[in-house]
Amino acid sequence: MSFTRGDLLTRTRRLVKGFAKAEPLWLKAMEQLSGFDPPPSRVFGWRVLELKEQGVSEEEAIAVADMEYRQDKKAKKKAYTRLKQIAQLKGKKPPPNPYPSAIKEIQAEERKYVAARFFDPKIRESVRRMMEEKVVESRDK
Repeated sequence: MSFTRGDLLTRTRRLVKGFAKAEPLWLKAMEQLSGFDPPPSRVFGWRVLELKEQGVSEEEAIAVADMEYRQDKKAKKKAYTRLKQIAQLKGKKPPPNPYPSAIKEIQAEERKYVAARFFDPKIRESVRRMMEEKVVESRDK
């Protein structure tokens, strides 16, 4: 029987061999991946401004926006967990995390520069020069 008959949800159910729920939570959360995601700080600021325009005090607006942000982040985390479970049940490698930590992203970008400082001859030469200057300064004192 071909899994291409029926609507998308029926096909999805057949594709994961019954491991999906009637309305999978991960499906809704993963739809957000298709478009442009503004930075969380911008979304938070927009939400605070929307609430302030509706007449809510600034403290309450910040509290509500923070609560909504935490709920959204929790939903995304649950969606990714569900994707990993489905991949594990199917015996496949889980997909990469679409919501990595900002700190880890920055560290990944800087990793090549950190490694370069140990092996790049220009950098090693400048470090050697700086150490020689330090020795000369310490002798002068």
